[in-house]
Amino acid sequence: MDLSFSEEQEMLWKSARDFLANKCPKTLVRQMEEDEKGYVPELWKEMADLGWIGLPFPEKYGGGGFTFLDLVILLEEMGRACLPGPFISTVVLGGLPIAKWGTEQQKKDILPKICKGEAILTLALTEPSARYDAVSVQVKAKVEGDHYVISGTKLFVNDANVADYIIVVARTADSANPEEGITLFIVDGKSPGITTHLLRTIAGDKQCEFTLNKVKVPKASVLGKPNQGWGMVGEIIQWAALAKAAEMMGGAQQVLEMTIQYAKDRVQFDRPIGSFQIIQHYLADMSIDVDSSRVSLHKAAWMLSEGISCAKEISVIKGWLSEAYRRVTAQAHQIHGAIGFTKDHDLELYFRRAKAAELFFGDADFHREIVAQQLGM
Repeated sequence: MDLSFSEEQEMLWKSARDFLANKCPKTLVRQMEEDEKGYVPELWKEMADLGWIGLPFPEKYGGGGFTFLDLVILLEEMGRACLPGPFISTVVLGGLPIAKWGTEQQKKDILPKICKGEAILTLALTEPSARYDAVSVQVKAKVEGDHYVISGTKLFVNDANVADYIIVVARTADSANPEEGITLFIVDGKSPGITTHLLRTIAGDKQCEFTLNKVKVPKASVLGKPNQGWGMVGEIIQWAALAKAAEMMGGAQQVLEMTIQYAKDRVQFDRPIGSFQIIQHYLADMSIDVDSSRVSLHKAAWMLSEGISCAKEISVIKGWLSEAYRRVTAQAHQIHGAIGFTKDHDLELYFRRAKAAELFFGDADFHREIVAQQLGM
C-alpha cells in the first residue's frame, strides 16, 4: 500500500488549498452560520465548474471518475477551511447511493445535475431517537396504486432546507427482524406535503426537522429493491463517517498549525510561550493525535477505493477522531488562553465544529461497538 500522493492528487490538494484560502475566509464562514441557506450559490457553481462536486461520479454522467481517496483529500481541505454548505449531503449522502444502486434512468436524471451544481441532495434517516439502527425507522410508506404514500417525521436531516432531492429511509413492511421491510425513496424536495424547519445547532450548520404528510412518490422512485434497504443504509453510514472524518482531519491539522504559530509568537516573561515545557508537551500530544489520524484515515479511504472490506478501519478512524479532534481543540484552548474563547478568534469555530462532528453518523461509542463486532465479540 502506497499512501503517498500521485501527481494528480498533489494537484487536487494544492488547487483546493489555494482556492479555499481565497474564496472561503472566516468572515464568509460566520456569515453562512447566520444565513438560512447556509451556502453561497455562486461559490457552489464555481466548485462545480472545478469538477469538485462531480469528483467521484462516472464520467458518462459528467463526473470526474475519481476515487474515494481523492474525495478524502478534497474533504480534508474543506475541513481545514471550515467550508459551509451541503457538499457531504449532496455528494456522499445523495449522489453516491444513486450512482451505486440507482436505475439507469435515475442516474441519467440526477447525476448530471449534481455534477453541474444544479441539484442539492441529502439523506433523511434519523428520527427522534437519533440512533443509527433499523428499529428506530418508524416513518411509514404504504403502496397505493402506482405510488407509495409516505408519512412521518425525520430529525437532524442535513441541508433538507435547500435540497432538491431527499433520499428518505422508510418502513414498508413490519417484520420480527427490524432490518427487514425498509425501503429507500428518492423524493422530490418540492413535493406537496413536505415541510422543513431549521434546528439551531452549536456549529451553525443546517440540520432540519423534515416532515412528510402523505407525500406521494412514484414506484419508479424506489432506490434499490423494496424492503431491502437497510444494507444500503449501512454502506451509506460508512461512507458518511469516513467523509466526515476527513473533514475533521483537516480541521485538526489547521488547529495544530495555528497553535504552533501562536506558541512561537506569544511572549511571556520575555520568552515565547512555546519555550515552556508544558506548552511543548501539549503541542506534542496534539501532533501525535493529528499525525496518527492521517495514516488511519488514508488507509481506510484507500481500502474503500480498492473495494476492500473496511468497516472496522472506518469505525477505527471515525471513533478515534470523534475524540481526538475535540481533544486537539481543547488543548489549543489551553495554549491560547482567553483569546481563543472569543467569538472573533478562529479557534472557537473549530471547537464548535469538532463537537458537532463528533456525533455525525456515529460517536466514539457507536463506532467502538462496530470495531468490537468486527473483532468477533
